Amino acid sequence: MKAHLKKLRVQAEECDLISKFATNATKRALFAKLAPHHRTLADAVERTMKASE
Repeated sequence: MKAHLKKLRVQAEECDLISKFATNATKRALFAKLAPHHRTLADAVERTMKASE
């Protein structure tokens, strides 16, 4: 679970970077939407981990 959580956090950061540097407007918009989605998923995983402790 911790590895999955870390992976989601890293993916969110990568999406942020891609959205900032993408030259294609469609890709910029897509990755700008994906970043908060990955953060939401990571938050859900983290809550689940804390609840199961």
